[in-house]
Amino acid sequence: MLHDRVLVRVPAEDGERRSSSGIVIPATAQVARRLTWGNVLGVGNNVRNVKVGNRVLFNQEDPLEVEIQGDAYLVMRERDIHAIASERTEHGTGLYL
Repeated sequence: MLHDRVLVRVPAEDGERRSSSGIVIPATAQVARRLTWGNVLGVGNNVRNVKVGNRVLFNQEDPLEVEIQGDAYLVMRERDIHAIASERTEHGTGLYL
């Protein structure tokens, strides 16, 4: 990866998912402007905060899609990432994103 680019892979969804109240949402349902979690597989030289192996939150509409050896990946700028997930600590407090 070059400059401030980040290579991300989005885990394959199982199709249907459930809301917090238990309602089944079919895979064909359109959700307006939903953010997506993905795993970082590569970073450019000028990326400051994101590291390979991080789980990041981003807008699915922003990145460019690329296919490498039959697998789909996303390429985006570091500034397009909204949050980085962190591991929970035993004695931590607050929200972990």
